[in-house]
Amino acid sequence: MTPRFTRNRSLRSLPQIAQDPSQFMTLFSAEDYRIRLLQLISQARSRIYIVALYLEDDLAGRSVMDALYQAKQQRPELQIKVLVDWHRAQRGLIGEQQAQGNAAMYREYAAKYPGLIEISGVPVSNRELFGVLHLKGSIIDDTIIYSGASINDIYLAQQQRYRFDRYQLIGNSDLANAMVEYLEQVLLATRAVTSLSVANPASTRSLKSSIRRLRLSLQRQQYQFHAQQLNAQQLGITPLIGLGRRRNLLNKTIKLLMSKAKQQLTICTPYFNPPRSLRREVAKALSRGVRVHLIVGDKTASDFYSEPSENFKVIHALPYLYEVTLRNFIKGKQAFLASGQLTVNVWQHANNSFHLKGLWVDQRYALLTGNNLNPRAWNLDLENGLLVDDPHALLEHQRQQELHNILQHTQPITTLADIESLNDYPKPVKRLLKRIGRVKADSLLKQIL
Repeated sequence: MTPRFTRNRSLRSLPQIAQDPSQFMTLFSAEDYRIRLLQLISQARSRIYIVALYLEDDLAGRSVMDALYQAKQQRPELQIKVLVDWHRAQRGLIGEQQAQGNAAMYREYAAKYPGLIEISGVPVSNRELFGVLHLKGSIIDDTIIYSGASINDIYLAQQQRYRFDRYQLIGNSDLANAMVEYLEQVLLATRAVTSLSVANPASTRSLKSSIRRLRLSLQRQQYQFHAQQLNAQQLGITPLIGLGRRRNLLNKTIKLLMSKAKQQLTICTPYFNPPRSLRREVAKALSRGVRVHLIVGDKTASDFYSEPSENFKVIHALPYLYEVTLRNFIKGKQAFLASGQLTVNVWQHANNSFHLKGLWVDQRYALLTGNNLNPRAWNLDLENGLLVDDPHALLEHQRQQELHNILQHTQPITTLADIESLNDYPKPVKRLLKRIGRVKADSLLKQIL
């Protein structure tokens, strides 16, 4: 069955996969995530599908590569496939010149252990700027590891720093099969998705027409599964996927979740830059009396942030641009903030960074997703999510634990004065933001970054 809305646009019209709550586990730290990921790889018996924006050539990335190759050598029948973004794998970090990217590491391992593991690059667009593989959810046997984290030192808390995310382990063979089937039939079976482990990978230019066909296909595809009836001891999960502005079921579900909220709406995003349609839904929710809670990252907790004493690059202005957007949003909602109907918490913990996202609605619905709830996610990247429907509050304790864990390193915004303004920013940032504001380039930047 393909998930879709009926004419009455009801969340209950979406098909669901039944989920045993005892097989739904939330982890609370990047370190726990790293330990469990490596443990599951080492214990795998039938299949491993790793899906990430990138698998970095660093200590954490190599530890995962070593674990995968060791598992394959110990159990040759084990099926192992890794999917990463095609463009991101073949460039260095921002600011690096002439770097070969993470694909060089994949070739190194393939040369040392030929024919063991397939590492594929998925080109969602002909250029990284216009769309990347942003799917989440790795599958090991019948366990889905759902997190917004990619694989590198900071996401796996390998080198005294961490990037905070959400981490869920879901044991469910039907859900795992649906996600694997999508990876195999929609991505790996296409001519656009090719190996990054070979000595001479295909050029993006040679794949141009195949990439165009893949992108068109991705805009039409959804996870396929059989709808199941729930009993009082089960919750429901609906896997969703979306790409582009039109016919995007994930985007439609996010909007519907916000529009159907009656008592409570909690939104997490690392980069506060919501599309106009989501800003309207939040405003409508406040108008009808819904308690809205925003949890966002401080500008210093952004992966784009650099200290004022460091060499300034244009990319370093982004966290300030997001903070300006948050300040302008709150400026128009000060009455709701003063009454307590709108609460805003900003996350900051030492020199660590914040990357988690998701929605919670009315103590019943929760959305696990890598979607940043910004225009880029809304229009350009291939995104997915798991809509969790918990009508009998079977996960209420986990939900409270996770929210408490998220909030422990946050500070509330009680007045507009709690957020810095343009005049408080370092001179290079202030100068750049004024310049792009004069030529109205800020709206363009927000669409693609």
